[in-house]
Amino acid sequence: MLLRTADPFRDFDRLTSQLLGGTTNRPAVMPLDAWRQGDRFVLEFDLPGVNPENIELDVERNVLTVKAERVARNGDWQHLAAERTHGQFTRQLVLGDNLDLEAIEASYDNGVLRLVVPVAEKAKPRKIQINSAPAEQPEALEA
Repeated sequence: MLLRTADPFRDFDRLTSQLLGGTTNRPAVMPLDAWRQGDRFVLEFDLPGVNPENIELDVERNVLTVKAERVARNGDWQHLAAERTHGQFTRQLVLGDNLDLEAIEASYDNGVLRLVVPVAEKAKPRKIQINSAPAEQPEALEA
């Protein structure tokens, strides 16, 4: 027995894809993993097939913007399947005030963009020294 999930929009998506030359089956997303590792936050974005020169990183106030573009291959052929998204991708993240946005490190390897954002010095836990002053002696009461 064959179980088929009905998708009333599949034919419409296929027609739109053929007319516009792209695909509408998958959203243009930039998957992200994020974690804290000691005094720094690590962000990894999946950007397979993107040339590093086509990646832009901007920070304005506390907003980190990642823009990337995967250029479609042009040639004298007919597409048989076009499921990979092409074009521009943008992702914005609001970062906390306790991060050092001036010291962000970025690297790109094997289709993964990695950003390392250190915690600001002012936000790191620190010990506060308590100074003791000599206790004042109360004046003696005369009876």
